[in-house]
Amino acid sequence: MHRFFVPAAWLEKEEVTVTGPLVHRLRNVLRLQPGAHVTLLDNSGWEHEMEITHVSTQRIEGRVVRKSLATAEPRTKITLYQSLLKLDKFEWVLQKCSEVGIVGFIPVITKRCIIGSLDDISKTKTERWWRIVVEAAEQSRRGRLPTLRPAVLFPTACEDAARGGLTLIPWEEEKERSLRSVLRATERPPFSINLFIGPEGGLTPDELAQAESYGAIPITLGPRVLRAETAGLVAATAILHELGDLE
Repeated sequence: MHRFFVPAAWLEKEEVTVTGPLVHRLRNVLRLQPGAHVTLLDNSGWEHEMEITHVSTQRIEGRVVRKSLATAEPRTKITLYQSLLKLDKFEWVLQKCSEVGIVGFIPVITKRCIIGSLDDISKTKTERWWRIVVEAAEQSRRGRLPTLRPAVLFPTACEDAARGGLTLIPWEEEKERSLRSVLRATERPPFSINLFIGPEGGLTPDELAQAESYGAIPITLGPRVLRAETAGLVAATAILHELGDLE
């Protein structure tokens, strides 16, 4: 069944009226007719199954026939502080990590990023990033949309992460401290995890030292060196598996 995030106000009553660009998708792309069912999501964790009752060029009407809690949201809340990458690699990270269960993204500008200034990130680019996140969340049966916050410089990211949660940094020079050992050393499973991933070329030693001064823990993801666009997905998947969120 097709799934779409819509404004919560649309779902306050049993009768639903769909307007805007979604009308085109339902009517002209998917060619849905009265009697078809779609799932509408209000970003609160609830799923609303709607039966379409009327289709026109400007609006689609329907009624909610079933309401249920979404079951795909992970208990562990991972926020990915991903350094900006070349070309479409960052978009790939947004898509795949939304699918696996990341709850928040914060783009980070580091010393080795190809983008050196916050001014280099256009409104058009951030709007495209958001569309990628929404579509990935819909496709992967998420009940809530991951957040996508504005890009920040690395020092600001470190300060932000220090406000709460366990902060981890996969680091190719770390040889002893594994992801599993850190997760199992906590008294109880962490609820909130901040995951820092560097750019192509990695974080500099000075940046790592700065992150450690804010409480970040360097970890190894094993003997193989992962690409910048792969490391976040691998680490997030390993965290969710270790903490039972993939069962």
